[in-house]
Amino acid sequence: MDLFAGCGGITLGFATAGYELVASVESDAWAADSHGANFAAVSRGKNREAHFKARDITAESPAAIFRDLGINGSVEDQVDVLVGGPPCQAFARVGRAKLRHEAQRRDEDDADVAFLVDGRVNLWRRYLHYVRKTRPLALLMENVPDILNHGGKNVAETVSQHLREEGYVVRYTLLNASWFGVPQTRERMFLIGVHEDLGTEVVFPSPTHHFLLPSGYEGTRATARKLIHEHNVHAEFESSHCWISDPSATDGLPPTTTSSEAFADLPPIYALDLLKSGKLARGRKDPAEPVAYTSRVATTTWSRLMREWPQFTTGDHTTGHVIRYLPRDYKIFQLMDEGWQYPEVWRFVEAKRQQLLERRWKSGESDDADGAEMQAFIRQWTLPYDPDKFPNKWWKLYEDRPARTLMAHLGKDSYSHIHYDRTQARTISVREAARLQSFPDGFVLRGSMNPAFKQIGNAVPPLVAYAIAMAMRSMIGCRSIPDIRCELMGLDKRLVTTVAGRSNKCVS
Repeated sequence: MDLFAGCGGITLGFATAGYELVASVESDAWAADSHGANFAAVSRGKNREAHFKARDITAESPAAIFRDLGINGSVEDQVDVLVGGPPCQAFARVGRAKLRHEAQRRDEDDADVAFLVDGRVNLWRRYLHYVRKTRPLALLMENVPDILNHGGKNVAETVSQHLREEGYVVRYTLLNASWFGVPQTRERMFLIGVHEDLGTEVVFPSPTHHFLLPSGYEGTRATARKLIHEHNVHAEFESSHCWISDPSATDGLPPTTTSSEAFADLPPIYALDLLKSGKLARGRKDPAEPVAYTSRVATTTWSRLMREWPQFTTGDHTTGHVIRYLPRDYKIFQLMDEGWQYPEVWRFVEAKRQQLLERRWKSGESDDADGAEMQAFIRQWTLPYDPDKFPNKWWKLYEDRPARTLMAHLGKDSYSHIHYDRTQARTISVREAARLQSFPDGFVLRGSMNPAFKQIGNAVPPLVAYAIAMAMRSMIGCRSIPDIRCELMGLDKRLVTTVAGRSNKCVS
């Protein structure tokens, strides 16, 4: 059962690893619709249409959901594994700033600590309620790293303590998506619990790829480790933390997937040419729109995985290769260098505008500096945001590196991921975002372009979920099955096998 399921990143990983979907809970209507479109046909229960329904986890019980789905029997008999990631916005530092700003706007006395009283903070309690009702053999919870330090409190440790009282052996750690071949440096906290009656220990999947993370990630991980160590020193109860060191090339692992490898076989979109010809205009963009591949067969390991993912294979085309309409900025995207962020772009555009104005004045193109034509020109070469307040608002991908973390606000502001190819001069498409998140090309996204971007940014990378799901199979006594990472990514079987001594056993 998948709680806070979104469009189904965790569900896809677990379904591919041989788990049967019983039910899902998701409050966003478009995400719930996407989840139903991809998984209702293979889920349990007589009422398939009920899988498309948006549900409020604070108002519905497992028993009510199972009745709606047409599932008979007691609640405790239905779910072997419970998974889910309670909304992370209240834990994330970006979310905290937004809550603080809104509270200050309302002139509330406790505005500075608004994130501590946000109702979403306590949704992990609802997760525990479902644990108590369904009594799974094992469970998985995902969240942002900042859950380890929410206002000075390690919420992951609090959850662990409650789960131990329910009879579970619990461990949590930080895993980076790039460690598993995903072309994205997404860092998240994962907590696994197995019931003590199984008599087994918790292990996390060992990394299969390596990438030297940027300094910002190193600082975050060091801070998290320091806070956890300080907590452990003063804790009155057992710590459930497990530290996994960054993998490296010396471990015999291949490098992780790059952006250019991820985008292989998708046709180029030349935004400036399309804008000039009138073929790119404002209006609704449909993620269901088909587009043909540039190659009959996959040309990179990643494009093969995306095109041949079991149950989501594609033929000669995929869908969702659509982009945002940003007529002012395509010309700026074209001039940017890889890795540029908003401050560099802002300074460049300021200097470029001055150069162009001087050229116009010297050439006599404009005699009236206050005229409408000149004002329109200035607007076309003026960026509206303060570079000191929005340092991460723009970012251009590196061709030969993975992308940085895809966020939920990608639906409203995709400037955070600008295509590395200056000739295309655009932000990434919906399908490219899906590939960076490891959603296969046959995965359906319902709604228009913005809801699709949001669903992708909110999701757990399916390939990471798959790695965890395969490790959890061994913990609950399932037989071994072929691993798609060996078949489709060419990984050595020894890299993906969960055995004592090779997987990451946890120590406090």
